[in-house]
Amino acid sequence: MMAQKSKPRILVVDDESSVLFTYRMILEEKGYAVDTALTSQQAIELLGSQAYRVVLCDLSLEQDRNGFDVFENVRRNRPGTPCVLLTGYANEEVIARAENEGIAVLFKPIDVADLFQAIEDALRKPHARKKQASQ
Repeated sequence: MMAQKSKPRILVVDDESSVLFTYRMILEEKGYAVDTALTSQQAIELLGSQAYRVVLCDLSLEQDRNGFDVFENVRRNRPGTPCVLLTGYANEEVIARAENEGIAVLFKPIDVADLFQAIEDALRKPHARKKQASQ
């Protein structure tokens, strides 16, 4: 039997529990280890205690927080971790910000094939950690 630790660990953040349940089922079926968070605070706590290969986060979270707040925490505490923004409401400003920050964007309703492709692309990206560590 293969070791569990070989599975890439993914964090999924969304404020709808049914959406998180669906993502978890789909991703675990594909062989990923998945943690989920309903709030930006839960996500930040998980990011403080666990390294993730990819972070998937909804744009709309709590009233005063959004996906970019989670991504800023990732950049500060887990530099080099690829991020994917999930949204049904992105305007040009949001898309431009995501692109500028090197964050992939997937539009809801999310096609499962597109989701897997975005994760595979993120897993193949060379980590930026080495560059940032020397600054």
